[in-house]
Amino acid sequence: MSVPTIPIPPSAKPKKHFIGAAAPSGYVPGVGRGATGFTTRSDIGPARDANDVSDDRHAPPNKRKKPGGKEEEVEEDDEDLNDSNYDEFSGYGGSLFNKDPYDKDDEEADEIYESIDKRMDEKRKDYREKKLKGKFFSIVLEKFRQERPKIQQQFSDLRRALSQVSEDEWLSIPDVGDARNKKQRNPRTEKFTPLPDSVISRNLGGDAVTSLDPKSGLASAFPSSGTMTPGLSTPSGDLDLKKIGQARNTLMNVRLNQLSDNVSGQTVVDPKGYLTDLQSMIPTYGGDINDIKKARLLLKSVRETNPSHPPAWIASARLEEVTGKVQAARNLIMKGCEENPNSEDLWLEAARLQPPELGKGIIAQAVRHIPTSVRIWAKAADLETEAKAKKKVYRKALEHIPNSVRLWKAAVELEEPEDARILLGRAVECCPTSVELWLALARLESYENARRVLNKARQNIPTDRLIWITAAKLEEAQENTQMVDKIVERAISSLTANGVEITRDQWIEDAIECEKANSVLTCRAIIKAVIGHGLEEEERKETWVEDAENCTQKGAIECARAIYSHALTIFSTKKSIWKQAAYFEKTHGSRESLENLLQQAVSHCPQAEVLWLMGAKSKWLADDVPAARSILQLAFQANPNSEEIWLAAVKLESENNEYERARRLLAKARASAPTPRVMVKSVRLEWALNEIARALSLIEEGLQSFPECAKLWMMHGQILEQEGQLDKAREIYVQGTKKCPDSVPIWILLAHNEEKRGQLIKARSVMDKARLRNPQNDRLWLEAVRIESRAGLKEIAEPLMAKALQECPTSGILWAEAIFMEGRAQRKTKSVDALKKCEHDPHVLLAVSLLFWSERKIGKCREWFNRTVKIEPDLADAWSYFYKFELVHGTKESQQDIIKRCLLAEPHHGETWCRISKDIKNWRKKTEEVIVMVAAELQIPT
Repeated sequence: MSVPTIPIPPSAKPKKHFIGAAAPSGYVPGVGRGATGFTTRSDIGPARDANDVSDDRHAPPNKRKKPGGKEEEVEEDDEDLNDSNYDEFSGYGGSLFNKDPYDKDDEEADEIYESIDKRMDEKRKDYREKKLKGKFFSIVLEKFRQERPKIQQQFSDLRRALSQVSEDEWLSIPDVGDARNKKQRNPRTEKFTPLPDSVISRNLGGDAVTSLDPKSGLASAFPSSGTMTPGLSTPSGDLDLKKIGQARNTLMNVRLNQLSDNVSGQTVVDPKGYLTDLQSMIPTYGGDINDIKKARLLLKSVRETNPSHPPAWIASARLEEVTGKVQAARNLIMKGCEENPNSEDLWLEAARLQPPELGKGIIAQAVRHIPTSVRIWAKAADLETEAKAKKKVYRKALEHIPNSVRLWKAAVELEEPEDARILLGRAVECCPTSVELWLALARLESYENARRVLNKARQNIPTDRLIWITAAKLEEAQENTQMVDKIVERAISSLTANGVEITRDQWIEDAIECEKANSVLTCRAIIKAVIGHGLEEEERKETWVEDAENCTQKGAIECARAIYSHALTIFSTKKSIWKQAAYFEKTHGSRESLENLLQQAVSHCPQAEVLWLMGAKSKWLADDVPAARSILQLAFQANPNSEEIWLAAVKLESENNEYERARRLLAKARASAPTPRVMVKSVRLEWALNEIARALSLIEEGLQSFPECAKLWMMHGQILEQEGQLDKAREIYVQGTKKCPDSVPIWILLAHNEEKRGQLIKARSVMDKARLRNPQNDRLWLEAVRIESRAGLKEIAEPLMAKALQECPTSGILWAEAIFMEGRAQRKTKSVDALKKCEHDPHVLLAVSLLFWSERKIGKCREWFNRTVKIEPDLADAWSYFYKFELVHGTKESQQDIIKRCLLAEPHHGETWCRISKDIKNWRKKTEEVIVMVAAELQIPT
């Protein structure tokens, strides 16, 4: 660090020899006196006068005095600026360190310093550019615009002058033209042919020319004699141009009238021929032209090597047709017909390619070459447009081919019934082995003649079953019911004797067809004859039940009924078949047929309680209460002390307001056959009749006998809650959970009780205890989540739902709840996950239906509702939502249809449904009333 010196005037003291001299290498001022380095203003910037003596460590350049007294610098060494003396780092002539070796450390240091310099330069780059733009951009741009103005500025004066251009001047401006067009570059002057003097002199008088000069060239087209049309010439012999124009218009009108229908305006032009002509002009192939060339060359070689191969000619013609060359295709196919005159395919292809009128001629040639071809005769008939011509063609064809069933059938279809009968009489003589012709003739004949025809048919074709079935149908149509069974039995024996295999499935299909043709007796006779054919005794029951179900699915109700009837005659003591037959009659039959079947069922199976109950319910639904009571009395005699029959009798009496009878029946049941269910029904009856004290006493009596009956504990607690005694109800629920720890509804009721009493923490603990006693129970997890949701604690409910789905990953009720816990944007993704985990769960399907409803997708929503109730018809909540949906978006007919389907399904499950239907206030409500109440309480999804 340098120390500032005080300048001394030359006159005051002599100058020291070391002043201004270079400092020694490594010299630090004051270091000998113990001085240390410090910073002064001189280190930061110039802080001394211009006259101060410099203290630079390096000596100033040597100067010497010239003779005139002036000093001049003494150049020690001239710098060598040769390129060979240049160094990348030290420059020309070397540097201070040119003697030291330059190693990798030095190179790395230089790179670091260079990167720092670049970085600092980039930091200041934006500032420099802004400054440059701010100061100089406007000046430079203005100077540039002055030197190179825009084109629009150059022509601005001319644009201003355009306002003074007149319209004539504007129109006289020549076109620019196209420099690439030779005609526009070198325009040729137009040539005009001058008019003859005769025309000019004729127009001098001002008269209009209405005729042609006979001597002119135009008159040669209309000679004055021979073919001249009368009326087109003037008396002087000249042609009248006005009349020629009128005649031309008249001729055009005549032609148009010939091509169109004057009545309806419809064209009579053949559309096929017209389109074929259009096809010949429009290329329809969009492939590679090289492929076409290769295919054409290949097919040409095939034709030349084997000209008698019809497929080669057909392929060639179709290739040309595809590429749009229809005429070439026609020529090829005709050449092929010449080479192979006996090929049906070639003639038919040629007729197809030609217009209909020409096609007839081609088919005529084909007939001459191949008179025994059925396909060619059929094509000839198809080309005809009138029925009379078609008949003529078919009759001509039958002369050449009398044994063709196809031609006979086509000819018969065109005839009237009487002519068809005569024609069929000849047809069966020519084709005696055609079943269709025999049956068609039998249908047209009278009863006696039809019998004779069918007998002849059986003689000619003894191995066909359809003739026998038609004979049975004929007898049934004549109400000869006894003959139907005999004919079917004879058919089985005759066909078996002739070596025909009797196939059950085939005959059952025939029975189904007979049912569709309203031949019910024939259908039953066939089922009776073949239902047991080829079956072992062990597999008959299962096979017959399966056959009946298959027929029901196909809509063949009479076939299924016949199968059940035959099965019941063989297995008259099998309760399962009687039950299935009863359910079948309940669904597809009438009330009378069901009651008749049930009467037979209870006579064969008197111990089947469900059959007795079905009979009593049928009478009760028909408002025949005495008959229902009598059936139940007979059921009591056959099944003494039966709980189902006791409770059915109680329900019958209570539904018909016979409460005292119901009480007496329940008292007898408790005395003779005490069961938990009887006790529950007794308590419920007293509770419904508002006999609270009596209901509580019955509960206490029932709990002493059946302490593990969960329903009694629940009813006890609910009655106390109804009376407002929440604390006592809680004690009852707690005792119930101790006696019945596996009963999930008791735990849920206890949690609800704690919630009503404002004890949210206790409700949570109750749910925790319940899940410990009943692990992996989705109902308990769902209730725990809902408790948090009702408390408004969404941040607790969502993690709890995640844990629930981890423990019960296939629970439909949990996934359905989780879908609507998400935001609207995430619901669709959640529903996809739910369907992957439990695809056919009705709760998930119901949730997806509601999701579509919230998105206003009405069609999809209705489709998913139908899918839900089809998969699980016992889910009453789905029916209620469906009914509410139809109330909003459906019609009255659709609403009534939902109620009707719900009544047939008789659903009993569903959270909201059970809560409303089992409410003691609604104990008398029927299904059609409950569904309306549930739909009113359900919320429309948002």
